[in-house]
Amino acid sequence: MKLKIRNSKSKKCKKTGFRTRQKTAGGRKVNKRHRARHGSI
Repeated sequence: MKLKIRNSKSKKCKKTGFRTRQKTAGGRKVNKRHRARHGSI
């Protein structure tokens, strides 16, 4: 889900689930950090 223009409405619409985050390199990093801090998610 790549949007070139990111206005506040589309920011709100941005999906934030675990699977969605796993789809990008940055998101995987977030999940990894999450796992490190809180054991498993």
